[in-house]
Amino acid sequence: MKKLVSGVFIIMLAIFLAACSSSSSGSNKQVLEVALWDENVKSTVNASIEAFKEKHPDVEVKVTYTPYANYWTKLKTSLGGGSGPDVFWMNGPNFYKYSTDGLIKSLEPFIKEDEEFNKDAYLPAVVDLYSMEEELYAAPYFTDSVGLYYNKQLFDDAGIDYPDESWTWEDIETEGAKLTNPDEGVFGYAAHTTVNQQGYYNLIHQAGGYVISEDKTKSGFDSPEAKEAFAFLKNLIDKGISPSTQNQIETESKQLFMSNKLAMLPAISVNTPELHEALGDKLAVAPLPKGKQEASIVHGIGWAMNDKVENEDLAWDLMKSLTSEQANTDIAESGFSIPAMQSTGEIWLDSVPSLDLQVFLNAQENGGVAYPISERTTEWQDIETKEVQSAFLEGTSIDEALDRIAEGMNKILEEENSD
Repeated sequence: MKKLVSGVFIIMLAIFLAACSSSSSGSNKQVLEVALWDENVKSTVNASIEAFKEKHPDVEVKVTYTPYANYWTKLKTSLGGGSGPDVFWMNGPNFYKYSTDGLIKSLEPFIKEDEEFNKDAYLPAVVDLYSMEEELYAAPYFTDSVGLYYNKQLFDDAGIDYPDESWTWEDIETEGAKLTNPDEGVFGYAAHTTVNQQGYYNLIHQAGGYVISEDKTKSGFDSPEAKEAFAFLKNLIDKGISPSTQNQIETESKQLFMSNKLAMLPAISVNTPELHEALGDKLAVAPLPKGKQEASIVHGIGWAMNDKVENEDLAWDLMKSLTSEQANTDIAESGFSIPAMQSTGEIWLDSVPSLDLQVFLNAQENGGVAYPISERTTEWQDIETKEVQSAFLEGTSIDEALDRIAEGMNKILEEENSD
């Protein structure tokens, strides 16, 4: 019996020591969770994480990529439940909601104590986008503006001169008609009705209007300028120069463009690597054609910190690595988009030597318009999307749809401003 007890004791002791060993080597290891939606930046994100781990070798960093369609639902559910990733991507439409709901931390306390991080090093437009009451809530990562990508081969085949800074809406219609070839299934231009930043937001401002007033109290969708912009889109679709709204829903215009079935595509700078990989030297880019004035919607992505993060100092160190000069250099060299740090913008220009990427930097400086947001952006954008697509799909009055958007949006803005 003594031998049996002794044997059991030895086994139990061995299990205990093994458990202790396992705990000290793995279970107590700090883990930081990172979330974003675009795997095209995987290599640059991984490089920043490796730089962070050189300083923090005992910290494990887990990265989750969630498709954009599911990203915000998953993120809000996890954060609302008191968990979620420690560091994650934030965009303009969701910023106010996440900051006012207390789901993300103000970064200002960290910035004030950190001599290495300087807000002035980043593009003011992105800093302003993610600031509330002069406090920064998301560290700027990259920015984007809209340009006109075009297929040089389709222009050459049609014997048409390439678009340049002199082009206007009239040129889109006249030259787009010449580039359209129904027998070959080729469209001249993508008149976006299913996406806003690449499409009608630019046109509304080019017509001299606005999506939301500067003081965020009034919608501009019921203005004559907005109705002029949408009439222009409808005309292009009615003439067959652009895919219909139903076609745009079934097949993304970007896919048509990469398949040589679309001559001109208004799109954000983030699309550059993917489009270049598909079209190679056939790809070129020009400024967006003007309406009454130049305008290009400018947006950007920032890194936000979970308000419930367990180790905020570690999370801040990771955010600094993700937005460092080296990180900005990496994203610039990758060609993914315009880095948010001003000193690295020139590097991005050389990322795809065959393209005049200066077009996008010029768009930010000349006619750049900040992406329209308010505290409840996603709510009025739901109304916007429903009404715009219903009008184009069902053939009802577009002007009446725009009036309904303005009515719903103004009600939301009034409630925002009365809180």
